[in-house]
Amino acid sequence: MSNKAVKYQNLGLIDYKEAWDYQEMLFRATVNRKIQLRNGETTEQTENHILFCEHPHVYTLGKSGDKENLLLNNASLKQNNATYYEINRGGDITYHGPGQLVVYPILDLDHFFSDIHKYLRLLEESVILTLAEYGIEAGRVDGLTGVWIEGNKSSARKICAIGVKSSRWVTMHGIGFNVNPDLSYFSHIIPCGIQDKAVTSMERELGRKVDMHEIANVLKDKLATLFEFSYTV
Repeated sequence: MSNKAVKYQNLGLIDYKEAWDYQEMLFRATVNRKIQLRNGETTEQTENHILFCEHPHVYTLGKSGDKENLLLNNASLKQNNATYYEINRGGDITYHGPGQLVVYPILDLDHFFSDIHKYLRLLEESVILTLAEYGIEAGRVDGLTGVWIEGNKSSARKICAIGVKSSRWVTMHGIGFNVNPDLSYFSHIIPCGIQDKAVTSMERELGRKVDMHEIANVLKDKLATLFEFSYTV
């Protein structure tokens, strides 16, 4: 029997490592429950979680990434009040910081669908639909994960990065959505290893800041609609 209830938490501004450790704990608990179910050791269904948060300035490198795409040394990281982690998601390097909405779904996809490609596309679609609520037309670029504005033009600019990990159809990591971040921090990396496309934010596109709680609620609703789940606290 599928469980489409999702436990929602907004962690606010939280240290990257603290949030990563929390994700790992939820992820391992879900995977372990799946193993117990398979072995007939329990009848309790796996749980689903979704975490919303922001992070202090941090650069993270995915397992398929190239450290050369970080353009700062340790001293420069310290000068910019930033940290750096090599982590276990897919993708290359990205930046998280205040004003960027980060979303970590820890979902057992067996409750929804066993298709990572579809999962990634629905994460993208949730952001595309959220941006449309603010009059921003966004979409995809063939062969590149994430959400883009004017993606097929020379003026293409990325507004959302997506990188995930999955094991036994349980997910972690997720969305980095540029709402009001300090975009100058992206100048210290080659974002996602892509050299010829710019990075943008809702603030830059609209010419004004967007309330983070408001945008979180919109995105939260879009995710629930696309994945057909209901939230619990």
